[in-house]
This record gives sequence, C-alpha cells and structure tokens, in this order.
Amino acid sequence: MLTLGNLFVLMLLTAGGAWLWHAHGLRERALARVKQHCQQVDVILLDDNVALRRIALLPDARGRKRLARVYGFEFTVTSEQRHAGTIIMFGDHVGHIELAPHPFVEKPGSALDKPDLVPDKTPEKPTSAEVIQLSEWRRTHDKWHH
Repeated sequence: MLTLGNLFVLMLLTAGGAWLWHAHGLRERALARVKQHCQQVDVILLDDNVALRRIALLPDARGRKRLARVYGFEFTVTSEQRHAGTIIMFGDHVGHIELAPHPFVEKPGSALDKPDLVPDKTPEKPTSAEVIQLSEWRRTHDKWHH
C-alpha cells in the first residue's frame, strides 16, 4: 500500500532524476558552444569535455544576479601546453566564455603577412648598445606621420 511518506519519497526521487536529466542537457549545450567558440578563435579543445565547477548566483549581462552553472574546460594552441577556460551558462543561454592567457600562433596569409597593411614589420635594430634619440628614430621609421 502506498502511504503519504512513500509517495513523498517517490516524488522527491522523480524530481531529482528530472533535475539530473536537465543538467546533462545543459552540459551538452555548453560543450557544443565551447567547441564552436574554440573553432572560431582557432584553439583546440582538449578531451572534448566540459566539467561542472560550481553553481552560483552571478550577475548576467543586465547586472541581475541569476543562478548560473560554471563549467571548466582545457584547450591548447601549440599542442604542448594546456590552458584553462570557463563557460558560464544561465539556464540554456551562454553568459560568456573566457580563455586563459595563451600564446598566439600566427597563421600564413594573416594580415601581418600583407606589407600594405603593416607599415614595417622589421625595423632596423641598432647593432650596439648605443642610445637612440626618439625624435631621430621617429623621423627615419615612422611612415604614417609623414
């Protein structure tokens, strides 16, 4: 026979299961968004995984405190070092994604390879430890203000 206490425990277990199912769906959404972001900024997501770090009340874009899930992940640029990243999810919406400081790898064909966009990538360097006057250096190297 089903008593009121047994019914309460059954409802509590059902609610817990539904919450875990929903949380798994949010984790999968966070993972998909992190993969997309890593591809956009040209870094490699490691382990193809995000991990829940904490649940906290954090300010959203409008400054209101909301319940947020903070997921952590790791990425690499050079395949030599791991760097940490975080994604904040407000429900199923992304708050923001933050990547730890990491090295930048210049790709061939970037804007820095086009001499018409960059005035002078390799200015002449002094061959000794002599002091150079700034006004003299500007006069000989500053192409933009002539």
